[in-house]
This record gives sequence, structure tokens and C-alpha cells, in this order.
Amino acid sequence: MSYIKTKKKLEQGNIDRVYFLHGTQTFLIEDITQQIIAKAAVEQENVITYSLVDTPLELAVEEAETFPFFGGKKIVIVQDFFFVTSQKPEGKIEHDLSRLERYLTAPLPESILILITPYEKLDERKKITKALKEHATVVDCAPFDAKMTEEWLEDQAREKGFRFTGRGKEQLVERVGPQLLLLASEIEKLALYVGENGQVDEDVVALLVARSLEQDVFALLDLAVKQQAHEALLLYHDLLKKKEEPLKLLVLIARQLRIYYQVKELTRRAYSQKQMAAQLKLHPYVVKLASQQAGRFEDRQLLTLLKQCADTDFAIKSGKVDKVLGVELLVLKLASASIQHA
Repeated sequence: MSYIKTKKKLEQGNIDRVYFLHGTQTFLIEDITQQIIAKAAVEQENVITYSLVDTPLELAVEEAETFPFFGGKKIVIVQDFFFVTSQKPEGKIEHDLSRLERYLTAPLPESILILITPYEKLDERKKITKALKEHATVVDCAPFDAKMTEEWLEDQAREKGFRFTGRGKEQLVERVGPQLLLLASEIEKLALYVGENGQVDEDVVALLVARSLEQDVFALLDLAVKQQAHEALLLYHDLLKKKEEPLKLLVLIARQLRIYYQVKELTRRAYSQKQMAAQLKLHPYVVKLASQQAGRFEDRQLLTLLKQCADTDFAIKSGKVDKVLGVELLVLKLASASIQHA
């Protein structure tokens, strides 16, 4: 089940006895966990957390099998549940997995067991993985693609009592990037500014939300790709005024150009954007933006620009060119390469 569907189910008061949360998006794992605690109205003393790094699994299961001392419901959280992956456990603690397998078939009604696996891939062949998929509520906490990010933003706005315009959502993600923790923080700020039943458009986002450095570099490249060399240089000098180091900007520019080239190559191989994100270990939203820009360059141009990045780096470090001037000339070459392709 997706994070969004699970959250909606919890909001309706439907709480299951066993949850299995897996994926690398720790923000989603923490949010679902806190939602379960809040909706189950469990007192803090009845929330018990174990880590399998230093605790045998059977102790956590025994806790789940025990009636709450203070009455009401109990929540048992098991961190580092590695049994469903190919990960090898740290330490030499012995775990009795059969104890959990038996518990899954008849969980205690007064207990809510939450198993957390903060890893990217599951081993579908394992018996315990199959048992969890049969008896537990399985929640996928992997990074969102662009569509799920948009849906999540809509849900967040609805919870906070305001609404986004289409361009407002796009502008927010463009400025902050796809990191949900940062987006959630900015949404709190936007909600306070527009108030109940307010509207967040691109002007409000531009007023309140600062771009991350990575997003500034992407915007710089976007301006260059669109042949807006003057605006790209203005943005570059704005970054210098913010005390950003030219060599650091050069590294980020080279990284973005490398992503463009990789996306073009994988597109030729008929990879989907989701497959590209997995292959390149990038967020799907980053791949989406790169796909939109990469087509403006030919392969040879991207390879030439990557070589120019390396040459600029060498020239700066060997003292042949001033670092500010070197990166500025590179930005102009970026715009020139785009003009030639256009």
C-alpha cells in the first residue's frame, strides 16, 4: 500500500494490528509511525521501541504479546528489521524469527506492532517477506515520483487549510527540490502566510521560499539552455554575493551535465523515467527535469561541455585563470552550445 493511501486510511480511524514500513524515505516512515500513535491515542508510556541491532527479535514479539500494563492499547516499534533484505545484521545477536511468524497469524488485539526496514530493496524470496505481505499492512516508503509528490502536496495543503495553484506547486518543488522534509517545512511557512482558505501561487512561493544551492545551479543551467546568457550570469553573480565558492558551483554544473548525458543515453535504451531514477540513484523528479533539458543538447555537445568543465577546473587549480572568470566563461559556453543546437 502506498504512503498516501495508508495515511488516508488512518485519518478515517482504520488502524491495523501489524504494520510493515519499508523504504529509504525516513520522513515518510516517521510520519506514518506518528500518525499511528496519534490515531490510536496511545499514551507515551505504552509506546515501546526496540532496535534489532542490540535486542533479540523475540523480546519485541514478547512485548507485543503482553497486555498493556496501563490499559488501553500498546504500540511496539521494531527498528532495523533486516530479515526481509539481503543485509547482514551487525553484531552477533541470535534472533528467533519463528516467534514473529507465529505472532503474525494471531496478533494481540490490544497491541500494534510496527516493523521498520529502512532499506531500498526487499528479498521477495524469503518466507518472512511473504508472511508480512499476507498478514501485515505493508507500506511503501520509497521516494515519490513526480505524480505522488504532487498528490502529497495537495494533501498537505488540504490538511493546513489552503490550496495550491498548479504553478505554485511546480515553483515550490523547483525551488526546494524533492526532499519531503524540506517541503514540509516550507509548507508550514506558506500556510501561516496565506491563512485559512488562502491560495499559494508562484508569486507567494517566490516571496517566501529560497532556492537550495542545487536548485540555483539547475536554474542557472536552465537559463543558459534557454539562451538567456545575461540572466544566467546575473544568477551566477548573485550566488557569488552569497559567498558560494566558484569551484563548488563548477562541480555542481558538471554533475548536472553528466546527468543530462546519462539520461539521454538511457532514453535511447528505452528506459522509463522510473527505471532511470533507479539506475542513476536519483530522485524521479530530478530525472524528469533532466529529461526536459537534455534534449536541447546533442551528445557531442554535452561531452564537449563536460571536457570544458574539467579543463576549467584544471586551469583554475593550476593558476592559469581566475576562478570567478573561469566559471563565468563556462556559463557563456553553455549558452553558446544551446544556441548552436537550437
